[in-house]
Amino acid sequence: MPPPEPNASITTLDLSRLSAPPGGSRRLTGYLARPPRTGPWPGVVVVHEALGVDDVMLRQVGRLARAGYLALMPDLLTRGGVRRCLIPTMRAATSGRGRAYQDIAAARTFLAEDPDCTGAVGIIGFCMGGAFALMSAGQGDFAAASANYGLLPKELDQALTGACPVVASYGGRDRMLKGAAARLDSALERLGIVHDVKEYPQAGHAFLNDAEVGPRPLRPLFRVTGMGPHPEAADDAWRRIETFFDTHLKHDDQHDNRKKAES
Repeated sequence: MPPPEPNASITTLDLSRLSAPPGGSRRLTGYLARPPRTGPWPGVVVVHEALGVDDVMLRQVGRLARAGYLALMPDLLTRGGVRRCLIPTMRAATSGRGRAYQDIAAARTFLAEDPDCTGAVGIIGFCMGGAFALMSAGQGDFAAASANYGLLPKELDQALTGACPVVASYGGRDRMLKGAAARLDSALERLGIVHDVKEYPQAGHAFLNDAEVGPRPLRPLFRVTGMGPHPEAADDAWRRIETFFDTHLKHDDQHDNRKKAES
């Protein structure tokens, strides 16, 4: 895996005008990265881990931009940080209800309205964000979803009926999500949803991160539980994610034709 890259291309946005009116956060910050090449590009809403926006998460935004996507990460903890917002946001992640979904919708609207967006918008989430990605996949707003070590919806079949195509990655050493990959794969197969679900036996939770996260005193404990970077698994997972998104976002003729008609 290449070394972490600087975040100079990340632009900080105020998304409050889009989030507040429909019942989302009255104040919402977002982080946007544009591809280096000429647009238009598909959009991807990036949903962060439970610990919030940090340099590791911002590098994920930058990586998606370099892969050719207009990438936007809304800070779901803008209003009160981890201490005040984490528990209600985590509850919302698997219930399909709550302010966070309006914030995600605000990010999607921003991307869809951007003149440099093709109109095709996907969603990707990590950890807590993976749960949001799965719930959002079945709500009809996204063209593709990537869920990475996210909790499964409480009512799995109900949440995923009619979902957009889903690519998902889990770690076999992730004790919090034992068997989640198999259950998700079975549900998507049963429901006839296009999908690519894979479990990496030697990887744990947060294996797509390129550096350790969380309070430094707790990092040794995280290592013992297998939580943290696993470069080999991450490389393969990113290859699958980019291939899947290329298929379902970049090759969306309907959206491409719509943008040509508008021009």
